[in-house]
Parts: sequence; C-alpha cells; structure tokens
Amino acid sequence: MISVQGLSKSYGGFRAVDDVSFVAEPGRVTGFLGPNGAGKTTTMRMITGLTTITSGTATIGGMRYPDIPNPGRHVGVLLDASAQHAGRTGREVLALSAATMGLPSRRVDEMLELVSLTGTESKRRVRNYSLGMRQRLGIANALLGDPSVLILDEPANGLDPAGIHWMRGLLKTFADQGGTVLLSSHLLNEVELVADEMVMIGNGRIVAQGDKRALLEQAGGSGCFVTGEDRDALATALRSAGLTHEVAGEGFRVDAEPRAVGRAAAQHGVVLVDLRPSEGGLERLFLTLTAPTQRDHQAAPAPAGSAEGVSA
Repeated sequence: MISVQGLSKSYGGFRAVDDVSFVAEPGRVTGFLGPNGAGKTTTMRMITGLTTITSGTATIGGMRYPDIPNPGRHVGVLLDASAQHAGRTGREVLALSAATMGLPSRRVDEMLELVSLTGTESKRRVRNYSLGMRQRLGIANALLGDPSVLILDEPANGLDPAGIHWMRGLLKTFADQGGTVLLSSHLLNEVELVADEMVMIGNGRIVAQGDKRALLEQAGGSGCFVTGEDRDALATALRSAGLTHEVAGEGFRVDAEPRAVGRAAAQHGVVLVDLRPSEGGLERLFLTLTAPTQRDHQAAPAPAGSAEGVSA
C-alpha cells in the first residue's frame, strides 16, 4: 500500500505540490492524473525518495522508500524510460540490477521474455533503442525484483497500440494478484480502461479522488449510448428497468452504466446493435475538474520581448 499524507514540495516561493493526500490500495490500479506541470512527477519522485519532501509523509507498506531494505525487491519504479545507461546493452542494464538485488541471472531472461525484447534486441546498446523499447526495458527493470508495488510515470509513452494493450493486461494481472499500482499517464482513455481508483491533481493540489465510477457519476459523466434492432422494444426495456434515457440518433443516451443497460435489454429479449460508454467519459471529467489549471484557460501570452514565465 502507498500512503501519501499532507505531502508538499516548495522551490523557493513556488509550491509545486501542496498538501497532497491519497492512498493506493493493494489489488487496485490507481490512476494519477493531471495537466502538464500539475505536480504528478514531483509527487512520485518524493514517494520514491528522489526528491526531498518539504512537509508531509509518503510511505510504502508503512515505510519510507529510503528505509526499505533492498527496495527493488518490494517496489518497482519507472519514472523516466530515458534515464538508463545509453552505453550499456539492455541485458547488461538488467544484469546489473539483478546483481544489485541479489537475484539469479535467470531472472534477466524471464523479464526479457515478459516484455518481448528478443535476444538480438537485448544485446543492442540502449542508445539505439526506440522509446517504446526503452519503456519495455524500464518495465522489465521495475518487475525484476518481483515487487508487490509498482510506481509508473507515463509507462505507455512510446508504445504502439499492441504494446499499450499488452501493458493494460500486465497491470490488471499484477493488481488482480494483490499488487499495488500507482499509474501516471496522459492517455486518459487507457487509464479509464485499466484504473480502479482515480486521483486528479491540478496546480499541485488534489481536485478529486475516489472510485472511478463514483467520480464519473459525480461529474455527470456516467452513462452510455445504446441502439437495438427494435428501438421501441428497447425503449420499453429501459422504462421497465427505470433507466432514464433520451433519443440520440438511432438509439438512446442512457443515464446508467452499460452493464445495467445490457441487463435490461437481455431481460426483454432485445438484440443490441451497439452499447458503449458515452463520449467524453474520463476526458470530460478530467477537463471539468482541472479546467482552471489547463494551459488553454490561462491568461493570454505576454507581448513579444517580455520575460516568459517558468512552468513547473
């Protein structure tokens, strides 16, 4: 479990992270979301001991990261896929990590296979890796010690669609086996598919957190779009189930989760042609809650020749 309580970080007079508190539970994927410069990476760096905490606490399994004996055996971390020794091969990177953690050499081969880096690719120097390959190597390094906690900052960055699908399955399986996952990403649709809990941050402060479904309902973002072979029969099924709906194109926009709509249709023998979450979903929720911190909502740019502000 990851517990963050009253966490703050100041750089001079600038407050990059301001009184942030949340818990990432075992068996759950916690999505950590926010605009660029919101404080996500700074928070994750404080959790993993890479950035000094100004105030507050961050613990993993009840301990500060620097106090965990052989931390790689308990916590897998990937904060920057490019922060790997460019002159070493992928295999050498993993072999050095394995030796540091006291792991058998076979663990390197197991991780290379898990992330689908071939024998030839593992012998190439990291400087010649694509971003997607560096991400896979970073994930292999994070999982090398068979940890119970994963802390990942933008792990899908640079992965192709097949790689993103693989990543989604990997994280869900890890959580289903009792692991704790803290996942930061700008790929909102992917986070919506994989995360169980959401923590949203803007301007260094938490703007919303909790169960994904509850947050969507709170923001009016829940609901789905459905069409059936017989629209009148589908409307009857929705009314019988007490589901609020309105005509939308050839079907209906329903103020309910897709599962409830599918169950209502099945009970009345209605064949569905299309059933999906309403457009917007997490993206609409995200934009609504972080609107004051979005760059497009900030003041107009300063005139040419004036000093440009520094973004956190």
